[in-house]
Amino acid sequence: MNRNKDLPLTETTYYILLALLQPAHGYLIMQKVEELSGQQVKIAAGTLYGAIENLVKGQLIQSVKSEDKRRKTYVITDKGKEVLQLDFDRMKHMISITEELLNG
Repeated sequence: MNRNKDLPLTETTYYILLALLQPAHGYLIMQKVEELSGQQVKIAAGTLYGAIENLVKGQLIQSVKSEDKRRKTYVITDKGKEVLQLDFDRMKHMISITEELLNG
C-alpha cells in the first residue's frame, strides 16, 4: 500500500481540518481547535496562518465567500476530507494493534 504524501498529519493540522468541517475564520478556528482538543492544543495566530497557507497550497482547505468582509473564511475540501479520513484510519490501526499487543 502506498503511503499518502500528506500523512501523517500533525496534531495541529488534524484539528484544523476537523474544525473546518464547517466554514470558519481564523479566530473561530483557534477556538474550535482548543475546544476539540480538550484545551490541549492552543494555536498562536502566526502558527495558524502559516498552517492555513500550507493547507490552501495543498488543496486541503479553501477560502469561501462570507458575509463578513473583514475576515477570510475557510472550509475543508473533498481532498482534505479524504486525507483526514486516511489519517483517522491510520490512527485507528495504530490504536488497535497497540491494544492487542499491550493487553494480549
